[in-house]
Amino acid sequence: MQLQDVFIPYGAYWTTPFCRWQGSLSGYHAIELAGRVGKSFLARAEIPPDSFDALTFGITVTQRSSFYGAPWLAGLIGAPEITGPTISQACATSVRMLQSAALEVRASQRECILAVACDRTSNGPHIFYPNSGGPGGTGRAEDPVLDNMNRDPYAGVAMIATAENLAAEFEIGREEQETLTLLRHDQYGRSLADDRSFQKRYMQPVELLRGRRVIGTLEADEGVHPTTAEGLAGLRPAIEGGTVTFGTSTHPADANAGIVVCGRERARSMSRDANVTVRVLAFGDARVEKGMMPKATVPAAREALERAETSVGDCAAVQTHNPFAVADVYFCREMGFDPEHVNRFGSPLVYGHPQAPMGLRGLIELIETLASLGGGRGLFSGCAGGDTAMAVVLEVS
Repeated sequence: MQLQDVFIPYGAYWTTPFCRWQGSLSGYHAIELAGRVGKSFLARAEIPPDSFDALTFGITVTQRSSFYGAPWLAGLIGAPEITGPTISQACATSVRMLQSAALEVRASQRECILAVACDRTSNGPHIFYPNSGGPGGTGRAEDPVLDNMNRDPYAGVAMIATAENLAAEFEIGREEQETLTLLRHDQYGRSLADDRSFQKRYMQPVELLRGRRVIGTLEADEGVHPTTAEGLAGLRPAIEGGTVTFGTSTHPADANAGIVVCGRERARSMSRDANVTVRVLAFGDARVEKGMMPKATVPAAREALERAETSVGDCAAVQTHNPFAVADVYFCREMGFDPEHVNRFGSPLVYGHPQAPMGLRGLIELIETLASLGGGRGLFSGCAGGDTAMAVVLEVS
């Protein structure tokens, strides 16, 4: 069943620049920064904070006082009367947030929801779990950012091992991964053309503060390095004997993003261009066998397409969350997509991986890609920890 009555106002969304680990955003509290950026965006877009009757919030890396989640963030953006769920589902957080908001609108429980996601992988928390039964009462410690990337407690493997497992099963070698990585960097370069005209459609600058004093403005992604065939070929595999290198993998980052979900008439009134309509059609999710995380993007995508009554050939644009180049090679091969037509203006493989807001950036770039093509249906699919994935189909007309 398609979600006939769920829309995103064209232009009613933002993402901050994505900043590489320990970069310019590493010292800011992720929720407080998201509140400040969200409030600034709403003022810039001339959207009153009281336009919303709910807020959906996504975060995966604990921050001080994040227990208060959505209600705290709502207050920070100037809407202290509203509340909503706080969602955490690894790299699928954004799509799960959008699905939650879409279903509430579809069920007429809410009229207009602001969905905001943020994460700071830099300066991650160090958690101590008491254990009175331990030797001398000692407990156990965890670094949520690093430890969760290095071991899935159920599958028993690191994230990067799932990429190697996929490469081995489907015989995807280094050369194929590196060729696709170079393509993704070239595509990202298109978003920088004409003084970043594509990115400026949605990227919200961030004022950098020292205390209350503005010391600069972050306007573009930080930490994207030039990549060459020679440079990639010279890297060692991340796992000895493997095919995946740090050059064909994404990197941790800090960012936040937001998007408005509502009905048709509200979307028209809030749109940056009333002639452009963005409709949410359907969602899909999937889980595959242990240690095969990137494989899940395919069944999730197929489920979303089936529910949207859309074929692969009907997709004018496709966006993916590709933490590893091998994931995109597999996805394009299995789905029958031309890699050139996937991620036309960039992807997390290049600009980074801040978990919760990452999918929102992909969805926003999908909308803007469809708009630049004159409309059509588009697919986003991305894998997530726990050998899972979520997907969504949108239509821009």
